[in-house]
Amino acid sequence: MVSLLGLMGPAAWPQATDIPLYPRVKVETTKGDFVLQLNGQRAPVTVANFIDYVRSGHYAGTVFHRVIDGFMIQGGGFTAELKEKSANETIANESGNGLQNRRGTVAMARTSKPHSANAQFFINLVDNSRLDPSATRWGYAVFGEVIEGMEVIDQIGLSPTGPGGPFPTDVPQVPVIIEKVSLLEDES
Repeated sequence: MVSLLGLMGPAAWPQATDIPLYPRVKVETTKGDFVLQLNGQRAPVTVANFIDYVRSGHYAGTVFHRVIDGFMIQGGGFTAELKEKSANETIANESGNGLQNRRGTVAMARTSKPHSANAQFFINLVDNSRLDPSATRWGYAVFGEVIEGMEVIDQIGLSPTGPGGPFPTDVPQVPVIIEKVSLLEDES
């Protein structure tokens, strides 16, 4: 499927008219379901990017491949066999948007390069202020929060982990599979 963002330049991303300002997304996993409310006002590029992946079906069959109790759970980029899925181009880092990496927030995963996020995301299990931007470093862009099912997130966070695939640690020993991610109707 052709990416919506791949057809538009960065200046056009925030003006996507078919994306609600505060979309809700349901994530169905093998551990249970949860709902995210995204913030398109504070993170328009990131939300448009995430919704593009949701609409394309990218997340179905991916796993939470990095789980660290007392920190966060990360997913959206690897299959149950721990093979990396292809992703769209990277997006601009919107970490200076005023949203903080607090318990229950969802943010974009990236490499050490600030503008390297694409499909992978993480959900904070605790307040992680060290992931917020400062005057000397880029942070990790928060773009929404869990509004239903935080108990599912906490249960995933307690998964026994170890090595798996290309990862030396932090991989759930029983895969936590994202079965489906869907955009819910906007109620705002």
